[in-house]
Amino acid sequence: MPRQQQKFHDTEAASSPLDMAIVERDRGTIAMVRHALAAGNVALAYQPVISCGRGNPVAYYEGLMRLFDDTGRVIPAADFMGAVEDHELGRQIDCAALSIGLNALKAHPSLRLAINMSARSIGVPAWMNMIRKCTHLHPEISERLILEITETSAMQVPEIVAIFMEEMQDKGITFALDDFGAGQTSFRHLKDFCFDILKIDGQFARNVHDDPDNQVLTEALLSIARHFDMLAVAEAVETAQDAQWLTHAGLDCLQGYYFAAPSLTPPWKAAGERSMQSG
Repeated sequence: MPRQQQKFHDTEAASSPLDMAIVERDRGTIAMVRHALAAGNVALAYQPVISCGRGNPVAYYEGLMRLFDDTGRVIPAADFMGAVEDHELGRQIDCAALSIGLNALKAHPSLRLAINMSARSIGVPAWMNMIRKCTHLHPEISERLILEITETSAMQVPEIVAIFMEEMQDKGITFALDDFGAGQTSFRHLKDFCFDILKIDGQFARNVHDDPDNQVLTEALLSIARHFDMLAVAEAVETAQDAQWLTHAGLDCLQGYYFAAPSLTPPWKAAGERSMQSG
């Protein structure tokens, strides 16, 4: 094929209707996120992480980022993070989530809260300044803060993540490795990271009570957590049967819709209001 025709062919292929639709969708998502951040239309939705101990008490809560569009519709992170993860807006979202989370920890001394972060945020001055100010001025808050990093994100700059974790763990912050089993973790790096909590990706918990493959894989991931002295959490637990199997398998904590959906109303506040109403 002549060079000019090849160039035209490549351009045409790159501009297929599907490619163009994806580009336009991402542009619309980025514009929506930018507008929501500028307007302050952001919040955390809180989901409990439940202990497998007697009575299933709440071990801690995870704060999940939510945006609101102009109509007030709630938009979960899954609908926008893919478009902005590599964008500056992704770092602004991390800053907003951390700010909201730290304020919640200041307001509620008994609260223990996990906040999601990207490894890229370690290089963002505004985000790092919030963390360092917190550890310096509010060490009691640092001890109740959990930072969650996905397996995929941690592996982008493992050496930088390991150094950052060591510095912050010395100041009392806890670290969770999120979505474990979904990415390409190097076991050499896993040893160097020294995470405190390992969260097993939800694909392994779904129907685990009746899926021999998921049972074997979950037990293998649990053995890794035990070897590295990490608390083991199963994500996406949606049925009583799965919760029972995971508890008997030895998981430390469970998280998922079987226990509670993420709520924009802080569960500890809702519980207090119910108590006042019953009184």
